[in-house]
Amino acid sequence: MADDDGRRWPVVFITGGGSGIGRQLATTLAARGADVALFDLAVPEAVRAEVAAGGGRVSVHEIDVRDDQALATAARAAVAEVGSPALAVNSAGLSRNDRFETATRADFEFTLQVNLVGSRNFAAAVLPHMQRGSRLALIASMAGITGGYTYAAYAASKAGVIGLAKVLRLEYAPRGIAVSVICPPEILTPMVERSSVGIHPATRALKDVAGTLTVDVACDEMLAQLARGRFTVIPGRAARRTARLTRLLPERVTQRAADRIVRRALREHPDAPR
Repeated sequence: MADDDGRRWPVVFITGGGSGIGRQLATTLAARGADVALFDLAVPEAVRAEVAAGGGRVSVHEIDVRDDQALATAARAAVAEVGSPALAVNSAGLSRNDRFETATRADFEFTLQVNLVGSRNFAAAVLPHMQRGSRLALIASMAGITGGYTYAAYAASKAGVIGLAKVLRLEYAPRGIAVSVICPPEILTPMVERSSVGIHPATRALKDVAGTLTVDVACDEMLAQLARGRFTVIPGRAARRTARLTRLLPERVTQRAADRIVRRALREHPDAPR
């Protein structure tokens, strides 16, 4: 299946392509024969070289996904350079985590602007160029399904991405354009490694339930599930089990389980902020 990705998705657009998940997706798909357009605040020369090593065309656009007009202009330029996207993935995102009572409104709004409004802006920029048989994928998070301690802004933004993807799927299915939402657990990207420094023990304990994946394994699973036409894409067996239990079990059961995990973490770390 992997060898067919270059034919299935001959042109791919990816935001957040300068690092993390976006970088891994870009280099993987380029190696499988795709032409790739990268969108990010900055795309290092090393990343450009990695993607170009696949042998296809590469279109690079240093852009902020919060700027809808600039993003739309960049998308038109990318179409002119490499063609209409058969697969478009919004991977740009960030995480600023703190307990709600100490988190700032500015951080909350900034997180929503990048993660949720940025997803909207990317969809608005690329969908006019997408043809029947193409697929748009928005990266959300398991936090959008389950919530998470210290994750008010992040979980709210990612839950919004899930809702947005559901609407887009309905509206674009009659046009033959598929939509997916990717809800990964913790993936070992530079952003996650930075945010893991000083992580609250309750946050750590809840994240451990859904497991942690390396970025290469996670991206291979994402692409495999996208190729199978999944709407909700969840890499990782533990994460899929967590999502399934969250969906099927009564809410009071999953809430009690989460509460027990948090209480245990706080009991084992009495100095952690409440």
